[in-house]
Amino acid sequence: MTLAGHTALVTGAGRNIGRAIALAFAKEGANVVVNARSNQREVDAVVREAQALGAKAIGTLADISNAQQVQAMVERAREAFGVVDILVNNAAVRPGRPFAELDYAEWRRILGIDLDGAFLCTKAVLPGMIAQRWGRIINIAGMMAYEGHAGYTPVSAAKMGLVGLTRSLSVELAPHNILVNAISPGTIDTANPLAEPPSPQQRAQAVAQRVARVPLGRLGTPEEIASVCLFLASEGGSYISGQTIHVNGAADRR
Repeated sequence: MTLAGHTALVTGAGRNIGRAIALAFAKEGANVVVNARSNQREVDAVVREAQALGAKAIGTLADISNAQQVQAMVERAREAFGVVDILVNNAAVRPGRPFAELDYAEWRRILGIDLDGAFLCTKAVLPGMIAQRWGRIINIAGMMAYEGHAGYTPVSAAKMGLVGLTRSLSVELAPHNILVNAISPGTIDTANPLAEPPSPQQRAQAVAQRVARVPLGRLGTPEEIASVCLFLASEGGSYISGQTIHVNGAADRR
């Protein structure tokens, strides 16, 4: 599934799923643009890992809800590598708060990152994809798009918005040989650097509670999401578009 000659921009790539996707692309020979909002240290670490795999890679800090910052990020990628022809809209925030306590500013902040960011990044890279008649856009949605979770209304709304964006763009961009798909991860074993580190007992209890909802009997890994992303970006997935691929250990069987 070589991606040599292609350039991939992965948002939210400083850690967890985004990092795994960036490194999977690097391993297959793609040029990689590693984005995060503010953590330069994490970005630099992923860039070094990608380069150690033999790939060309750059890091760029940008708030994807800010149109000017997105445009500057894509311009930097073009200067380094040419056309960005693989885009992974992965960056997201998932704060929990009861709807009755949610103000409009927080609603807009969450949708600005989780949904508007995908719009802005797609708009920024699209002219290059259209010009060369080849492109891959992969949106990372999630089970919150399909399930109701108390306290996460704006996240659910944004993730379902990504699914709708995927479906509509797949039809609109098909004449340009641009494929648009979404991946809906289930319960993935990821770290939250902002949370207080749990004790081994607390972690074991938390994992057991999460695993209990997964028929496969374990958490997924970021690398398992990355492998699906890699397939969709490769020529192996060249007849797949407009789809949402559910990667959740049978936790959701729609």
